Amino acid sequence: MKRVLIHLRTWSRKAFSSKFLLYTNVGISLTLSGVGDIIEQHYEIYSGDMETWDRKRTRQMSISGFTVGIFCHHWYNFMDRRFPGRTVQTVLKKVLIDQTVASPINILIFFITLGFLRSASVDEAYREMSEKFVRLYTAEWVVWPPAQLINFYLLPTKYRVLYDNTISLGYDVYTSHVINHGSEAKS
Repeated sequence: MKRVLIHLRTWSRKAFSSKFLLYTNVGISLTLSGVGDIIEQHYEIYSGDMETWDRKRTRQMSISGFTVGIFCHHWYNFMDRRFPGRTVQTVLKKVLIDQTVASPINILIFFITLGFLRSASVDEAYREMSEKFVRLYTAEWVVWPPAQLINFYLLPTKYRVLYDNTISLGYDVYTSHVINHGSEAKS
């Protein structure tokens, strides 16, 4: 057991080093976006809304996590360079900028990625985004300001995407629900 912990600690140091951090962050985002979709699909199977797991859908949600993960990695590095420190004023500024700038960009990247993966026309992708953007952005305002207060105040930059994606797992389940059910889904 001690040996396993030593290997895990060594792997963790490498994974979160500046040399591998982008790959680590993107891998985390890809994986947890897929897991969120799998959880949502299993709920849909359990509730009788689906018969079997749709692997293609999970793959598409995972790839969207990949593209958003790239953005988040660079975004957090930018925010910490542009607004260094952890004073209450700095943290509140970061949270406000994150919600008003990064959240809409993340949602846009998400929709563009899914539209591309689904071979949707520009009109189809735009229509889906216009139907679902407000729901996702409203949910972001509920979830992320409190989470980002902790993220920006307590965590070093290298752990921000890991924390973000851990919190995001529940949000990813909701996102999968919103994206994969028409605008009639109002839950």
